[in-house]
Amino acid sequence: MQLVVKLTDIHKTYSNGEIAVRAVRGVSLDIFPGEFVALMGASGSGKSTLMNTLGCLDRPTSGTYLLDGIDVSNLDRNELADIRNQKLGFVFQGFNLLSRTTALENVELPMLYGDKRISSSELRKRAMEALEIVGLAQRFDHYPSQLSGGQQQRVAIARALVNRPQVLLADEPTGNLDSKTSVEVMGVFQKLNDQGITILMVTHELDIARYCKRNLILRDGKLVSDVLVQNRLNSADELRKLAEAEARAKLTGHD
Repeated sequence: MQLVVKLTDIHKTYSNGEIAVRAVRGVSLDIFPGEFVALMGASGSGKSTLMNTLGCLDRPTSGTYLLDGIDVSNLDRNELADIRNQKLGFVFQGFNLLSRTTALENVELPMLYGDKRISSSELRKRAMEALEIVGLAQRFDHYPSQLSGGQQQRVAIARALVNRPQVLLADEPTGNLDSKTSVEVMGVFQKLNDQGITILMVTHELDIARYCKRNLILRDGKLVSDVLVQNRLNSADELRKLAEAEARAKLTGHD
């Protein structure tokens, strides 16, 4: 089976005046198709820099990065843009939806930047399919201001899926959500992963990382832990527990 991601001895050094900041130091990593991986670490650990490298948003100072068998380490800016559009989907903490466009139009956007011409009917069909996957097809004509935070994140996930990427990259996707909504969003990710989509997610929340299959921990730019998740959380089970706790609170008169 071909690796979807292969990092070999990746280094990234930034120049801060006369000081060299070694953000990532010799990280090697293999990701197989269908994995669901959480990338964790304290502020300054290098996880954001590594995520930017994985997303072809930043070049490593040295080392090689193979994405779906393609060496992206030395591609030019236009080639990297094509790779991002064709093989990667991005989900951000802040949703990054355009406020004056509907959910459907937000999801259609990535298809407009590809090198293939897509008809209006095909744009709509694929966008609706992506919204259906995240359970929001009925809200296709709603604007972001008419949607809850969790619904906005689902639209953002649909937008990331619409070009049928090899890898979904999620950067703190539950960071702006309450506990229940976070579990619901993790349920969407688990459903997508069950369908075979590879997901790499940055999170600082230990409980959120337990919904993944594999946890990576960075410290001082180095990969210090790589473990399979034991007693993995299931979103449906956790939502049921939250509902039961809420019902008990109402019966006893506690909020």
